[in-house]
Amino acid sequence: MKENFWQQILTYFYIRKRDPDAPKSLNIKFMHGMNRISLFMFLIAVIIMIVRLFRH
Repeated sequence: MKENFWQQILTYFYIRKRDPDAPKSLNIKFMHGMNRISLFMFLIAVIIMIVRLFRH
Protein backbone atom coordinates (compact mmCIF):
# COMPACT_ATOMS: atom_id res chain seq x y z
CA MET A 1 0.00 0.00 0.00
CA LYS A 2 1.36 3.41 -1.02
CA GLU A 3 1.40 5.91 1.85
CA ASN A 4 0.96 9.60 1.40
CA PHE A 5 3.09 12.24 3.10
CA TRP A 6 0.87 12.82 6.16
CA GLN A 7 0.40 9.12 6.85
CA GLN A 8 4.18 8.67 6.84
CA ILE A 9 4.58 11.59 9.30
CA LEU A 10 2.00 10.03 11.64
CA THR A 11 3.86 6.73 11.45
CA TYR A 12 7.19 8.40 12.32
CA PHE A 13 5.69 9.99 15.41
CA TYR A 14 4.03 6.70 16.49
CA ILE A 15 0.54 8.21 16.14
CA ARG A 16 -0.42 5.58 13.57
CA LYS A 17 0.46 1.88 13.58
CA ARG A 18 3.10 0.65 11.15
CA ASP A 19 2.16 -1.59 8.26
CA PRO A 20 2.72 -5.21 9.40
CA ASP A 21 3.62 -6.23 5.84
CA ALA A 22 6.37 -3.60 5.54
CA PRO A 23 9.90 -4.95 5.26
CA LYS A 24 11.88 -4.95 8.49
CA SER A 25 15.61 -4.44 8.30
CA LEU A 26 18.23 -2.62 10.32
CA ASN A 27 18.83 -0.09 7.54
CA ILE A 28 15.16 0.87 7.38
CA LYS A 29 15.03 1.25 11.18
CA PHE A 30 18.05 3.59 11.09
CA MET A 31 16.55 5.56 8.21
CA HIS A 32 13.25 6.03 10.04
CA GLY A 33 15.08 6.96 13.24
CA MET A 34 17.12 9.64 11.48
CA ASN A 35 14.01 10.98 9.77
CA ARG A 36 12.23 11.15 13.12
CA ILE A 37 15.14 13.06 14.68
CA SER A 38 15.26 15.52 11.78
CA LEU A 39 11.50 16.12 11.97
CA PHE A 40 11.71 16.80 15.72
CA MET A 41 14.60 19.21 15.19
CA PHE A 42 12.70 20.99 12.41
CA LEU A 43 9.59 21.38 14.57
CA ILE A 44 11.65 22.70 17.49
CA ALA A 45 13.35 25.23 15.17
CA VAL A 46 9.99 26.40 13.80
CA ILE A 47 8.63 26.82 17.33
CA ILE A 48 11.71 28.82 18.35
CA MET A 49 11.38 31.05 15.28
CA ILE A 50 7.69 31.70 16.01
CA VAL A 51 8.43 32.53 19.66
CA ARG A 52 11.22 34.94 18.62
CA LEU A 53 8.95 36.54 16.03
CA PHE A 54 6.26 37.32 18.59
CA ARG A 55 8.68 38.44 21.33
CA HIS A 56 10.16 41.31 19.32
